[in-house]
Amino acid sequence: MTAKRVLTYSVLIVGFGAAGYLLYHTFREYSLSDVIGSVKEIPARNLATALVFAFCSYFCLTGFDWVGVRYVKNDLAYPKISLASFIALSIGQSVGLAGLSSGALRYRYYAHWGLSAEDVAKIVLLSGVTVGIGLGTLCGIVMILNPSDAAKVLRLSEGTVTAAGVACVAFSVAYLGLAAFVRTPLRIRSWTFQMPTLRLAVAQLIVGTVNFAFVSACLRDVMAVGSDVTFLKAATAFSMANVAILVTHAPGGLGVLEATVRHVMGDQASIGSLVAFRVIYFFIPFFIGLPLALIAEATFGARKARAGASASPG
Repeated sequence: MTAKRVLTYSVLIVGFGAAGYLLYHTFREYSLSDVIGSVKEIPARNLATALVFAFCSYFCLTGFDWVGVRYVKNDLAYPKISLASFIALSIGQSVGLAGLSSGALRYRYYAHWGLSAEDVAKIVLLSGVTVGIGLGTLCGIVMILNPSDAAKVLRLSEGTVTAAGVACVAFSVAYLGLAAFVRTPLRIRSWTFQMPTLRLAVAQLIVGTVNFAFVSACLRDVMAVGSDVTFLKAATAFSMANVAILVTHAPGGLGVLEATVRHVMGDQASIGSLVAFRVIYFFIPFFIGLPLALIAEATFGARKARAGASASPG
């Protein structure tokens, strides 16, 4: 076993261990009947709208890949981009280490459609930048508009949190400035990286921020049961949870998301709402993406077999 695999498995083991501890610590006072009863309290209308927001988020995520494919100057059709993006992210976001797992899946599809390994690496890299820009912008907005809740999570003064929020928004604006004026390629060994055009950078900012806003809306709808939960508070809880998830690399944010959201929302984040959110945003897409991946693999294999048969003599 290579050192890279050992490191990957070690991170996964630590991630699952930390996730298990956080889940136990957060929900140890609840029984299975409590969980089921709490989920049943969520109105069907809220669950339906949460599903719609989850769909909108995954639609935005296909935009991450669309920007990346256009960045490498490829005209691959959107249906293929959306297929690769959904399969990669619906699986990658659930199993953890999304950058590696979804990157490997993306390579499988994009390479099949003629993109080089360097192109796929750039697509994955730019998608990661879009995640950072979108999350950073949303974090900046909620830290400016709702510094009290963010300060409670970060254990900082409200003034410091507000300043950090302004810095996050300023960073996004600076990124757009670099995209507008810096055209000199950045070279790292044999790899060449270049800032995207301003048009693509603006698309990154918009689709990245709107994506996280949709996920926050999904979370807000499953929590708005016993009391009125504002979108701003839900967005604060979700954005802070995602910062923690990026730091811990817990698989699918398991445990980290629940613990952080509970810390911000208190009793408004019922066990049922958190379970419903995980099912809607992670489990349902995963169980759609997995069979799609198997169907795609079978299709690729059949096409390869037909191509081989037609190329053989006789």
